[in-house]
Amino acid sequence: MRNVELLAPAGSEAALHAAVAAGADAVYLGLESFNARRGADNFTVETLRGACEYAHTRGVSVYVTMNTVILPDEVGEALECVRQAYRAGADGFIVQDIGLAAEITRTLPEASLHLSTQMNTHSLAGVRAAARLGAERITLAREVSLAEIALISAAAQEEGMEVEVFAHGALCVCYSGQCFMSSMIGGRSANRGMCAQACRLPYELQNKALQKSLPSPGDHLLSPQDLCAVDRVGDLVRAGVASLKIEGRMKSPEYVFAVTAVYRKALDAALANDSCHPEQSAADEEPKGLAFAVTDTDRDRLTDAFSRGFTTAYLDGKRGNDIMSYKRPNNRGLFLGRVDEVRDNAAFLASDHVLAEGDVLEFWTRKGNGTLTLGPVRTDKKGRYHLPLEGKTRTVKPGDRVFRVRSAEASFADDAREPRVPIVGTATLHIGAPLAIEFRVATEAEVLEMLPDKLDDASRTSLAVARRLAAAFPEGGPLGSAEGPEVEAARTRAVSFDDVAAHIDRLGNTPYRLVNLTIDMDDNVGIGFSQLHHVRAEALDCLQLLILAGTIERPLPRVAPREPVPAAHPSGCRVAVTVTNPACARAAKRAGAHLIYVPVLNYRRGEAVIAGQKNAAAEQAGYPKGCIPIMPVADHEAVENTREAAVDTDVWKYAAEGKPLMAESLAAMQRASEEGALIDVGPHVPVTNELSLAAAVAFGAKRVWLSPELTLRQIEEVAKDAPMELGVLLIGAQELMVTEHCMLMSQGPCDENCAVCPRRKSPHVLKDRKGYEFPVITDAMGRSHLYNAVELDIAPAMPDLLAAGISSYMVDATLMNAEETAHAVGRAIRALHVAQNDGNAIAKMPNTTSGHLYRGVA
Repeated sequence: MRNVELLAPAGSEAALHAAVAAGADAVYLGLESFNARRGADNFTVETLRGACEYAHTRGVSVYVTMNTVILPDEVGEALECVRQAYRAGADGFIVQDIGLAAEITRTLPEASLHLSTQMNTHSLAGVRAAARLGAERITLAREVSLAEIALISAAAQEEGMEVEVFAHGALCVCYSGQCFMSSMIGGRSANRGMCAQACRLPYELQNKALQKSLPSPGDHLLSPQDLCAVDRVGDLVRAGVASLKIEGRMKSPEYVFAVTAVYRKALDAALANDSCHPEQSAADEEPKGLAFAVTDTDRDRLTDAFSRGFTTAYLDGKRGNDIMSYKRPNNRGLFLGRVDEVRDNAAFLASDHVLAEGDVLEFWTRKGNGTLTLGPVRTDKKGRYHLPLEGKTRTVKPGDRVFRVRSAEASFADDAREPRVPIVGTATLHIGAPLAIEFRVATEAEVLEMLPDKLDDASRTSLAVARRLAAAFPEGGPLGSAEGPEVEAARTRAVSFDDVAAHIDRLGNTPYRLVNLTIDMDDNVGIGFSQLHHVRAEALDCLQLLILAGTIERPLPRVAPREPVPAAHPSGCRVAVTVTNPACARAAKRAGAHLIYVPVLNYRRGEAVIAGQKNAAAEQAGYPKGCIPIMPVADHEAVENTREAAVDTDVWKYAAEGKPLMAESLAAMQRASEEGALIDVGPHVPVTNELSLAAAVAFGAKRVWLSPELTLRQIEEVAKDAPMELGVLLIGAQELMVTEHCMLMSQGPCDENCAVCPRRKSPHVLKDRKGYEFPVITDAMGRSHLYNAVELDIAPAMPDLLAAGISSYMVDATLMNAEETAHAVGRAIRALHVAQNDGNAIAKMPNTTSGHLYRGVA
């Protein structure tokens, strides 16, 4: 049977225990810094040591998340954090920063490097880039289909790597690692683990040309449903994934236990089916206790745990309104039914679901929602539940929907000794020889023999523990043994077989459970029970040490200093501009722009966009010579259910050996390197420190456009002795999101024929509660790009930026017309000349923002 790992979240010690007790093969957790869920309880290096000991005793791997942007002054701390976490027992590190990834490979090759989903890997070039960084595993972007997963998994296996995919939990609407919305609006960076979830707030889609709001199914236009692939686990196994990941480090232990337990059942069944002989049915091969179908009860359990509504989303190529939770951005719970009757301050509900005292119910009424914590359960003579109404629930009417948002019976009782490790023991009591006790971990077959015909959660977990420990010791499990004093003949009362068994089996305060004990003893043996207890404890301690050998208190290798990368010496300062149509490109050139960048999708005939509006009139002339193509943030393989398959275009035909291009992903950096192009690294690849600069150089980068989340002081740190030219966005539109889901779909049905979509011919915005308008542009692939409501202007900081070592300055004219483009380029050139000539600064434009230049991100 091929092994596929079930990977569960552990946002706290209790959640760790819940994950392991429910049958997780591995857990992922964060330390106090450098993890993308800094709001979770998380672990310290000290508590990590205990967590690793607990997990490793049960054969469970521990992966530490280092999946955030690393700021310049954090590099040393981040590296030391990795080293100490490895020493404490961490089995692998989930990393976003390309520089940190490369440095872990160089300095700690014994550790397993996993590339985070924040690295936005969704193509074969991404696989090759991961191999180049030394990764053992890639966590794929959530936007990939089953066909893509199969293709990428096969390629990863050829490179000696594994593929991990998310199977359950919250979906980000934005491509992971590409979201600046939370930081630009409120200073809390999603790329630093402090996402404020601005995507879950209400918005209104407006057509700016028509000056009107557009209809939508709800107000939460950026809120996806939750991913639930429990019915597609078999497909994922067949696609070749090595690990199924459950999202939820901010969720409760109850959530972790329930979801992990259901997926343990589903994965065991899928693996058993996968191992069946092809000409035999699954039923013919069904092992004892395995239920092969995920039941409605299992699905209800997932819904009870947390649900915004479930979707298989991108796995099945879905990207439209049916994957969205437009009406509600938070937990809607399990639907129980509609209110039958209301009388005497009570609602009466007929439901097939069993309710219990302590359940929290929510009524959806025309006047809002109200909750009720259920007291003692009461029913009427018709078997309907009697639900007393008070407070906000007094508005409940017949026909209103009722949901259970918390189940009392799903509570998790935390016990750090559970799950127990199943062991087999042997005790030898021969008169004249030392008392001897041995323990080893039970085999899967030995555990299965002791279990009931139908397995429950605890039974599946026992099997999983035995299976994992057997895999960890392929030559045979460790044998913990100890000897005591010489056994003597009884002087008064001899100890019985049952006496010996009962005292050896007293394992209540240990993490072990005895499933079989063999006792080889002479007649008329006399021995003190305290001696049995002492030798038993020594044998268990020996077994524990052997199980944990090499997994904690690991020695750290000596680290050779990094070879310094020579500093670059820019030949001069340049003003660049990003344009999406020929008219703005020519206007920028006339205004004096030194470099002109064009997204490759806007090179296509009929795809000129001016001021956020698809406009054929802007294509009266071609682009000027020498424009630099910008490769897309999202660039999938052209296989079933991808937009690349539906839209026949090859973005890489614009790449050429010896010619510049901008790479906006790690995969594009790899592909550009293979093409021999001169690489500009765009701001969607977060380069924020000396390590990521060095990694960019290793990929062949000639210029790096720095992350917009850096402050001026941090830019100075990064630019000091930089090995290539550095640039910043100076004026214009700040992109906040790139989404696979088209935001224009919320106004009604869509045939996804983007080339002739009339909606793209009008400028659209998302308007928030405060009246801010965020421009939306959907590209030729049907992917949406959301921009900040306030234009960026850091041109007044030109003297400081020059002094810091920045040599390239970008004007993003995506939302500008030709006249506005010329004005913005002229203003950037004037700011540069004024700063170079006399060190002065130009004035700031009104109603603009300086972004994070003077205010850092949390």
